[in-house]
Amino acid sequence: MIYVRRVGPLVLHTRQRNRKKLKFILMVAAFMISMGLVLKLLQINPEVTLSNLIERSVDEMHLVPSKPDVGKKMMEIKPNVPKAKCGLAKPCPAGGLAFKMYSGATNIVGPQICFDGKMLIQKETRGNWLGINIAVINEETGEHVKTGSFNMWTGKVEELIEFLKSIEDGSFVLITTFDDPYTKLNEEARTLLAELGSAFISKIGFRDNWIFVGGKNTLARVYFEQHMKNDRDTNKYDGWPEMIEMEGCIPRLR
Repeated sequence: MIYVRRVGPLVLHTRQRNRKKLKFILMVAAFMISMGLVLKLLQINPEVTLSNLIERSVDEMHLVPSKPDVGKKMMEIKPNVPKAKCGLAKPCPAGGLAFKMYSGATNIVGPQICFDGKMLIQKETRGNWLGINIAVINEETGEHVKTGSFNMWTGKVEELIEFLKSIEDGSFVLITTFDDPYTKLNEEARTLLAELGSAFISKIGFRDNWIFVGGKNTLARVYFEQHMKNDRDTNKYDGWPEMIEMEGCIPRLR
């Protein structure tokens, strides 16, 4: 194997030296031309200073065009639409009272009633709000008056009857069920519920789901109602029908 060792100083080729000299001369010439142009500009317009030119060049470096924020423009153009209460798709007409309600699901998930943006009955777990649940609303003021929950499996129907009789004229009622609304229900209770406007109360059976909006001698005769029958062939759950939901607006005429 042969090793070659360099001896003496490194000597550049003549062409390489000439090329470096030429590059240096061109850089100096470009600098001189630039300075000449700047000096001439300063002579032509005395208001222009060297510091102004430097500041202007720095500003132009920062003025990089960016893509328009389409989402932001859409948000600016979008009209100021008021948010609907209780999660409705759109606000109720002037003076209308929004509601959204759910029955329970089996005997696990409890019912829910939202009225005018307020949660009167909140979904809870097993054991709460079992049976028939009623929220009473004053038609004139739109205020929540009271809420009652009546267990129709182990409770007393007399408590439900007493509550229904205590409802004053000019009151809206919102009713939802959970688990079993039927077992302790008797004819007197059914009659009182029918007087509030229910068309399905006579058909309510064991573990049926039922939600209803009606009123007692109200100016606005508004009735909303849904009924889901407990049927072994159509039940969504083992022994219980599917949960039902309903939403809408109650007009106020007072």
